[in-house]
Amino acid sequence: MPRTKNSVATRSRRKAVLKQAKGYKGARRRLFKSAKETLLRGWNYAYRDRRNRKREFRKLWIARINAACRENDMKYSTFIDGLNKASIEVDRKVLADLAVHDGDGFRRFIDAAKEALA
Repeated sequence: MPRTKNSVATRSRRKAVLKQAKGYKGARRRLFKSAKETLLRGWNYAYRDRRNRKREFRKLWIARINAACRENDMKYSTFIDGLNKASIEVDRKVLADLAVHDGDGFRRFIDAAKEALA
């Protein structure tokens, strides 16, 4: 049986990889092997950092809420405990946005948490 070579599939696969490597410098853009290694590494970083982004934003929100709480003479942990006891379910993203853009609205949450703790 004669040996078959599928150069059409090979060429299209290599073209696809080189097309995705557009924007890289030097051999990372021009050579198949370098481009493929760089792409695989980039995809690993992208996968990892899609998860890390969620952690980083949560940390940022907590820092902003804590800063706003301290301006109103309350600690973050006490504030969250007060909200839980008051049965107020607002996520940290919304609380952080209120803390930055609407101080009066955030103060109402502080007051509700203080009432629930008292």
